[in-house]
Amino acid sequence: MARKDKAKGKAEEIKGMAKERVGDVTDDESLQAKGKAEKAKANLRQAKEKVKDAFKK
Repeated sequence: MARKDKAKGKAEEIKGMAKERVGDVTDDESLQAKGKAEKAKANLRQAKEKVKDAFKK
């Protein structure tokens, strides 16, 4: 299950980066904000998985 969650976090991060970049190119502040929010959510998910992994060892 951990690998699935890690992959989901990485996918969300990439999706957020893409939205943010498209927002930069099109000068769409709303899209930039959505991208940043998705990246932050993904980073939290990845941090959670790292903590879980640390306790497994």
